[in-house]
Amino acid sequence: MGQLQPREDISDMAVATPLLDLRFCSLLAKEDWDALPPPTRRRFSKRLCGGATVVYVGEVLETRLKFMGWLFAQIARLLGGPLPLFTDAHVPAVVTVTEDVKTSGQIWTRLYARRNGFPQIIQSSKSFMGPTGLEEYVGCGVGMALTAHRMDSALQFRSAHYFFRIGRFRLVLPRWVTPGALTVTHRENGDGRFVFALEIDHPLFGRIVDQRAIFRDAFPHI
Repeated sequence: MGQLQPREDISDMAVATPLLDLRFCSLLAKEDWDALPPPTRRRFSKRLCGGATVVYVGEVLETRLKFMGWLFAQIARLLGGPLPLFTDAHVPAVVTVTEDVKTSGQIWTRLYARRNGFPQIIQSSKSFMGPTGLEEYVGCGVGMALTAHRMDSALQFRSAHYFFRIGRFRLVLPRWVTPGALTVTHRENGDGRFVFALEIDHPLFGRIVDQRAIFRDAFPHI
C-alpha cells in the first residue's frame, strides 16, 4: 500500500505551483474535480508544509442522535470519542487541519462547544494510502477506508469499510460491530462559508447520527 500518485493530467500544474496539494484532487475523476466550486477546490488543494495549520471557525447548527447513535458514541469514547456526544445547537465550533510531517498525512481536530461543561474535542488522522487512497484513523488502531465523490456541487466522503490495524496486521471489521455507513459532505454556502454534514446510517436502525455545522476560513488569505 503506497502513497497515491497524482494523475498525469495534473502533473504540469504540480510543477507550476509546487505548494499545491493534489492528494484530494487525485481521488476524483478530472471532470468531477473541475465541477466542484472554486472555493472547495482551493480549500482541499492547500498544502500545509512543515506542520503548518489551517483554521476554520463557525457553529454547530444541529445534532440529532437516535438512541443507537448515542450508544455507539458512548462505546466509541474508548477510542477517544470520535462521534458527537451532545446535541447542543448554535454553539461555537472550530476545526484545525495540521500537516502530519511524520506520516505525510493530516491531523484533523474538531472542537465543539457545549452550553454546560467543557467542549468536546475530536481528533483523527487522515492518510493518503490504502485500497481507496484515503484512510482516517480515530484511535486504538481503528480507522475507516474512505471514498471521495462529487454530489452535485458538494464534495462527499463515504466509508467503504472499517478496519483494525496494528503494524502490518490489518483486519476489516464486520459490519455488525460498526455504527453503519458514514457520509461526510462539504458544501459551499454561497457567502464565503461552507456546511459540514455528518451522517451515519445503520442497516437496521436507519440514520442514527445527523450533524450539521457551518464554517468559514479563519484566515482566508493564507
